[in-house]
Amino acid sequence: MAGLATGGPNPDVSLLYGINGLAEAAPRWLDRLMGFVGEYGIMLALVLLVLWCWTGVRRGHDSLGPEPVAALLWAPLAAAIAVVVNVPIRGFVQRPRPFEEHAGLEVLVTGKTDYSFVSDHATLAMALGVGLFVANRKFGLVGIGLALLEGFCRVYMGVHYPTDVIGGFALGTAVVLLLAPLAMALLTPLVRSVGRSPRVGWLVRSSPGAGSRPLGLPQPPAQPPAKNEDSGLAA
Repeated sequence: MAGLATGGPNPDVSLLYGINGLAEAAPRWLDRLMGFVGEYGIMLALVLLVLWCWTGVRRGHDSLGPEPVAALLWAPLAAAIAVVVNVPIRGFVQRPRPFEEHAGLEVLVTGKTDYSFVSDHATLAMALGVGLFVANRKFGLVGIGLALLEGFCRVYMGVHYPTDVIGGFALGTAVVLLLAPLAMALLTPLVRSVGRSPRVGWLVRSSPGAGSRPLGLPQPPAQPPAKNEDSGLAA
């Protein structure tokens, strides 16, 4: 399994050289920027995107109920689970990093000594992106776009094969979607209980005085204004 897509006229290797070759032709400042973005920047952007989405689902909680908040909470949990699932996958496949198997690659970060398949960065990024999509379509599309950029960066940096990235995308997506029904069944009651709390209810809803009303139920209809008995014409 260690020799997966590591030699011969292989499209995986050809694409690796093609994308990584852009780094060799690029100016050094751009390579340094891509190295930072691919290693830290996009992951930070995804975390900030989750926090931004959290403020939105809190504001819409009273009308939409606890499900969007629970779905958003599932996104980082699913990403963590996907990385844990990847540990035995990496140990089973034992694929070396591309720069250990192929000469002439432009490697933009150093210190990568673990196995290559599946990419943790791609797994985390796509799990967060798809998890965001489950909670909010607009934020999710942005998150998935960032995940795709993360995958490109990992190959550009010379630390992963394209199939490492594709495998990470598949793993992150599968964990989010396959476990979502169970996760929502567990997290939705938890979010509902937290929302009723006068102390920590702000975590899931933005209206501090609404904690006594059961979550997800519509507001009682407003009473019509009383008729003014003096509005008639004077005799």
